[in-house]
Amino acid sequence: MFGTKLWFAPSFNRKGYHIFNFVKMATMLPAESGEFIVKNAKYVKVHEEGIRHLVKEVISGIETKAIDVENFSQHEHHPKPSDVQAPNWIFLIDTLNFCFWTPGDATKWKVEGQTGYFSLCAAINRALKEGIDITNPSYYSKITLEELEKILRSDDGQTKAPLLSERVQCLHEVGKVLLEKYDGKFENCVKASNHSAVALLKLVTEDFPCFRDEATFNGKRVSIYKRAQILIGDLWACYRGDGLGRFDDIEKITMFADYRVPQVLVHFKTLEYTDELMSVLKSDKIMENGCCEEVEIRGASIYIVEQLKEFVLKELKDNHPNISTKNVNAVLLDHFLWDYRRKHAAELEYIPFHKTISVYY
Repeated sequence: MFGTKLWFAPSFNRKGYHIFNFVKMATMLPAESGEFIVKNAKYVKVHEEGIRHLVKEVISGIETKAIDVENFSQHEHHPKPSDVQAPNWIFLIDTLNFCFWTPGDATKWKVEGQTGYFSLCAAINRALKEGIDITNPSYYSKITLEELEKILRSDDGQTKAPLLSERVQCLHEVGKVLLEKYDGKFENCVKASNHSAVALLKLVTEDFPCFRDEATFNGKRVSIYKRAQILIGDLWACYRGDGLGRFDDIEKITMFADYRVPQVLVHFKTLEYTDELMSVLKSDKIMENGCCEEVEIRGASIYIVEQLKEFVLKELKDNHPNISTKNVNAVLLDHFLWDYRRKHAAELEYIPFHKTISVYY
């Protein structure tokens, strides 16, 4: 269990009046949540045979260095460990890293030819080149809608980034906390975790509510924590697991459950949707954040990648002792699966993805 939250539990006295009692409900960590969700799922099925087949793809990815901690800082849009502003840059990006999908035939938001997450990176880097102090919480804690809209302007000058108002609210929220508790430096928050990924996860989800990606499922409080975990994963990858990116329990971090990786998991037959769920997905119906179907898809994604990680580690130990296990964790497995979806986007179009309007992913 991770932490406790206070919830209202309604009951009635003998005259029929409502009595509200505070009840403590423990929140499970993402790995535990994923297992619980899969065991109680109604709309998804997990296939071990498919996971074992995916092991071969992962080992091939390790051998070709498609899966490698070095890849993060080698990307043109990502900061280098030597960049003084890297911690604040990563924190800013992952504060805004949510909901980039485009409904129907609407024009995609593009910046410097990039889409989705990399559009965001390109826009923030462009703002820095233009002299805008965008990684400084003193600036973005008071940013206006008009200012953010200009910073995130698209290549065509017309298409707006989605959920602009919600992004402004998130910036105001985290900026204020960062200034009040951590002297405006996210690295101070990281240092307070004492090299523990779980401790940092707790700090981030408690201090910054917009990272608190939780739901109630089958009577239990579960956590997904997509953005909070990717924040830790990005720090770890940027610093290659050293210095500010050293987490002695990085293996406790799970994959970052979004709306795209499940397409890959279905493609490799590790994940199966019921006919009822598939019909809903094909209809392009917007799913409410926290609904059973959405939670099951995301929880199953976590569970599958946790199983995949364990199978890969065992396979390397038993049959590939010459291959290091240093690159086998959920952070890099998620990077690999997410990159696979981008590289094979057209091929995977036959698999619908769930659509949820949310600040959590």
